[in-house]
Amino acid sequence: MNRIATTYVAIVDDDENICRSFARLLRAAGLQAVTYDSAESFLADRKHPQFGCLVLDIQLSGMSGLELAQHLAATGQRTPIIIITAHDDPEARRAAETSGCAAYFRKTDSGKEVLEAILRVAL
Repeated sequence: MNRIATTYVAIVDDDENICRSFARLLRAAGLQAVTYDSAESFLADRKHPQFGCLVLDIQLSGMSGLELAQHLAATGQRTPIIIITAHDDPEARRAAETSGCAAYFRKTDSGKEVLEAILRVAL
């Protein structure tokens, strides 16, 4: 029997519509999305699967996506991170790149481009 491993992708965004859209997009590509409405809810989930990639919104209530990325890096987590934002600015972009994110997108960027980046780093 041939088993195909499921690749999980975490989406951390407080916009429910974004989470739903990403989940649909990922399912269509054969990936499994697990969504979180905050960085804190992501950190609190002790039973989550091994993620192939994390997609983090920069602006979240509470801990930001960049702060979450920095926290994960400080604890030795090496899961690739893709940053998305509705409020692009040069400082945020620089901070994301400095944090070592695999890709940086505006929420208005093509879903196809974001999916290609997710597939590149998650598989």
